[in-house]
Amino acid sequence: MRYKNILFDLDGTLTDSSEGIIKCVLHTYEKMGVTPPAEELLTTFIGPPLSDSFARCGIKEENIREAIDIYRQRYNTVGKFENKPYPGIIELLQKLRNQGCKLYVATSKPEGPASEILDHFDMAKYFDEIAGATVSAKREKKEDVIQYLLDKISPADSDEGLAETVMIGDTSYDVIGASKFNIPCIAVTWGFGDLEDMKQNGAIAIVETMDELHNLITGT
Repeated sequence: MRYKNILFDLDGTLTDSSEGIIKCVLHTYEKMGVTPPAEELLTTFIGPPLSDSFARCGIKEENIREAIDIYRQRYNTVGKFENKPYPGIIELLQKLRNQGCKLYVATSKPEGPASEILDHFDMAKYFDEIAGATVSAKREKKEDVIQYLLDKISPADSDEGLAETVMIGDTSYDVIGASKFNIPCIAVTWGFGDLEDMKQNGAIAIVETMDELHNLITGT
C-alpha cells in the first residue's frame, strides 16, 4: 500500500455540491441588493472559505459577515442537500477501507453541515474522522483544518506515518494546505479547481477517474 492515511476534501472531491452552493450565493446577493458575480465566477465559491470568496466577488469587508450569515441561513436548511456524491466515489471508499486504509475528511466547510451531508448520503461510516471549519471562522483555511485533523489523529506520531499520508482534492487550496505539512496532494479533475494552478502549486498527480485514483493511492 503506497498511502495508508487518506485525507479527502468534500466539495468537488467527494460530492458535487455546485447546485446548492450556487443557489445560496445568488440568494445572498439578491438579499443584500448587490449585483451577483458573473456566471463563470459562481463555481469559484466551491472550496475556498466563504469570506475569501465574497471579498473577491464584490462584497465590502464590513458586509462579509452579513453575507455569510445570509448564505448559511439557506445553506443549512436547504442548500446542503442540493448535492450528490460523484459516481463511483462510494465504491472507491469501500474498496480503500477494505484494503486497510484510514480515511478522513478535511474540508473548509463548517464541520456540522459536512457531517450532516455525509450522513445524508450514508458516507460518514467510511471515515475515521470528519474535520471541518468552525462557524466562527476561527478555523477556516485548509491548512488550519488539516492541522486540527492531524492533532486529532497523530498519524503514527512519526515521519514514517506522515509519509504514508496523502490529500485528495480539487483545488489549489487543497494542494497548498497539504504542502504546509509536507503532505503530497493528488488532484482530481471532476471538481471545480484550475488544473494548471494545481500543477503549479505542486500536485503530485492529476487523475481523471476513480480507478486511476485508487491505483495511485495503493501503488497498483
